[in-house]
Amino acid sequence: MLARGGSATDAAIAVMLALTVVEPQSSGIGGGGFMVRGMPDGTVATFDGRETAPAGATPEWFLDDNGEVPPRSESVRSGLSVGVPGNIALAAKAHAAHGKLAWADLFEPAIRLARSGFEINPRLNGMLESARDRSAHSAAARSLYFDDQGNPRPVGTLVVNEPLAQTLEMIAGGGREAFYSGELAERIAETVSADTPRTGAMTYADITGYEAKTRDAVCAPYRAYRVCTMGPPTSGGVAVLQMLGQLERFPIGEMGVRNPLTWHLFVESQRLAYADRELYLADSDYVPVPVAGLVDRDYLASRSGLIAPDRRLTEVTAGTPPGADTALADGDEPEEHGTSHFAVVDADQIMISYTSTIEGAFGSGLMTGGFFLNNELTDFSRSPTVDGQPVANRVEAGKRPRSSMAPTVVYDPEGKPFLAVGAAGGSTIPVQTARSIIGAIDFGLSAEEILALPFVMAFGDRLLLERGTWLEEQADAFRSLGHEQVLVREAPVKGGAVLRTAAGWESARDPRLEGQIEIP
Repeated sequence: MLARGGSATDAAIAVMLALTVVEPQSSGIGGGGFMVRGMPDGTVATFDGRETAPAGATPEWFLDDNGEVPPRSESVRSGLSVGVPGNIALAAKAHAAHGKLAWADLFEPAIRLARSGFEINPRLNGMLESARDRSAHSAAARSLYFDDQGNPRPVGTLVVNEPLAQTLEMIAGGGREAFYSGELAERIAETVSADTPRTGAMTYADITGYEAKTRDAVCAPYRAYRVCTMGPPTSGGVAVLQMLGQLERFPIGEMGVRNPLTWHLFVESQRLAYADRELYLADSDYVPVPVAGLVDRDYLASRSGLIAPDRRLTEVTAGTPPGADTALADGDEPEEHGTSHFAVVDADQIMISYTSTIEGAFGSGLMTGGFFLNNELTDFSRSPTVDGQPVANRVEAGKRPRSSMAPTVVYDPEGKPFLAVGAAGGSTIPVQTARSIIGAIDFGLSAEEILALPFVMAFGDRLLLERGTWLEEQADAFRSLGHEQVLVREAPVKGGAVLRTAAGWESARDPRLEGQIEIP
């Protein structure tokens, strides 16, 4: 797209569409996303294509007949979990404002991939098996991705998705309205309603009424740099800024990238940021979210003061930032897993950071028109209250569930575009994104190197260190700092970045992933 004279926005939309074909487990037009667009002059715009709950949804949406929260798998694998998709509306709004190529041109690569086919790679093959309860839930999906014996098609199998090619052609020719009205919208509503075990299921009116939104970017300084990201309804951007702000008083660049104390400080900052995230972050159209207070420098300095360089904090609770509503309860942590992230910089030095998702692997498992529908509503807290107090991220009609996505752009000390970055991987996204920014700013690493940094993250009382990295070798050092429950595991991470160096812009994908797909 860039070679054809397209803008960074054009290219990012084309990537989202192509990933609908080749990463059906992670993202696509059946889901939603967030886009951050950074101009060379420092102007930053953000686009919110997060899915919405249907008009019939209530805070008790996920409770069973006894008022209890059922196993999560029951909530995911049904129409209850599906929000009105937002990616096409986001793409249309962004393209109308910043596109250069014709709308239909953006669909050409994805249509060719769907019609000519792509080969199943090891990652998709493994996900088809491990998430079989969703990947094989729909007869349409079984015919595409499974053989006659019910086994996932093997690595190297060419998958031709003609229904998706036809869907994409319909949207390419008819624009946004081809998705949000008419035959396709009716099919989406029917598919979701037929699999929703209660009243209030998604309707055609829910789909026709969907709107993507433009929102103010959330920006904060880190060292001499300016970091700009997405605000609510995602929590990821605020969490990134909080982690960085809490770390600013520590000279981690001097401490060194392989010093376990560096990553101990990072982990403690994570814990503080995620405590605030759980209590305060939700859809700001429904809940008063103290965004300015959460990234206030004095507030972050006070939170940073809780971090001890030589020991783990025994207990971490949310703080009280300026403007906070203290009547909210701490909700349950949704189990997020999927998502795709990509970054683009064009010849005009415009940065795009776009994160797209259907939430879990293969979303709800429901398929129509050759694409999977999301399970984004399980990103809400399924328990609407705790001890009688409302949870900020409870389900409400028309509300957008909280997200962890954190598409981010960074400007250097001179105000020039420096980095477009983000990640996929559910609740790990803010940690991955902050880690990459630290790698670029504090350690001066390349785009490939920041994404290759070992992963470390606190999950409750447990600390995950990435297997096969130098962090694994430092497990005892973390235990000596009070991180008693150290787990060594494969890292559930998938980042992407474009970074400006003295030689120009360089792009990188996460080294843990497969290579690129060639478009015929």
